Amino acid sequence: MVTAAGSGALGRISSFLGAAGATRAAYTALRKRPPGGAARWERTNHAGRTVQLHAGLATATGTALAAAGAPGLSARTRTAAALAVLAAGACGAYDDMCGAGDPRRGFRAHLSALRDGEVTSGAVKLFGIGAAGLAAGGLLKPRPADKLLAGVVIAGSAHLVNLLDVRPGRAAGAVLALGAPGLLRRGPAGPLSAAPLGAVAAVAADDLGERTMLGDAGAHALGAALGLAVVMGNGRRGLAAHAAGLIAAAAAGDRISRAAAAL
Repeated sequence: MVTAAGSGALGRISSFLGAAGATRAAYTALRKRPPGGAARWERTNHAGRTVQLHAGLATATGTALAAAGAPGLSARTRTAAALAVLAAGACGAYDDMCGAGDPRRGFRAHLSALRDGEVTSGAVKLFGIGAAGLAAGGLLKPRPADKLLAGVVIAGSAHLVNLLDVRPGRAAGAVLALGAPGLLRRGPAGPLSAAPLGAVAAVAADDLGERTMLGDAGAHALGAALGLAVVMGNGRRGLAAHAAGLIAAAAAGDRISRAAAAL
């Protein structure tokens, strides 16, 4: 049962600060001892500068811990939060590591490769995040139609934030802008919105300073967390509206990424 205290201002503040602290601690630890060596986590950004992917794993970790541990949430909501965020982060990290040299982008390219018998890292990410979203939606909503809509919203939100991760600060800014209205929601949506906001705030300066990047791991995890907050703050009509918008955004993915890069 969600308690009034847990879903109020203290719950939001606790979730925000918990996510920020956990993210910063994970980020510092990854910078000191990157798994597999520093070179494994280095990438060249749009401007030709070498940046690290540490912010991705750090924000995924901080968001998952804060969302799953936010005060006042039911056991099912905590389980759904951990499942959706960690699965999105893990699938994104897999693509970061295994799909770095793959020029193919978008659903069509990866589904076409799958039809030809090639399982790309992008296809693994697509189906993995989709399955996790549906599983989380099944935990959060009682009726079949609502479960499906919730899964679409969670997976679609993860994909949307990743579409915007094309330049420093774009995805981070989008998370802050999209998540802020959720802080005004009563119930679980408040602390669930605060978790990705706190996590991204902890690394935003390094992202803008081109010392790190969120990568697929961070963008998908943060987006999934935003989707969870949307699911917990809306009924069927709201879920249907969000799902429709996210499907439209996915269909216009290339244009959205180009627009974000041009900002």
